[in-house]
Amino acid sequence: MAQLTVRNISPELVTALKHQAANNGRSAEAEHREILRSVLIEGSEDFSIRARKLRERLRSSIDSAEIIRTDRDRIS
Repeated sequence: MAQLTVRNISPELVTALKHQAANNGRSAEAEHREILRSVLIEGSEDFSIRARKLRERLRSSIDSAEIIRTDRDRIS
C-alpha cells in the first residue's frame, strides 16, 4: 500500500484532526484515511448528484435568444 506525507499543516488543523479522530474512535492516521476516502471516492458521486440538481434548478423557460435579439435590435 502507498504512503502519503503531508507537510506544512497548521497546528489548528492537526488538533482538529485529532479531536475528530477521537470522537470517531479512530487514530489520527485512520481518520485521515477516512476523510480522504469519503471526499475523493464518495464525494465524487455526491458532486455529480449536486451538479445535476443545480442544473435542474437553474433551468429556465425563458428564451435567452429572444432577449439577445431584442437587446441587439434596441441598440441598432
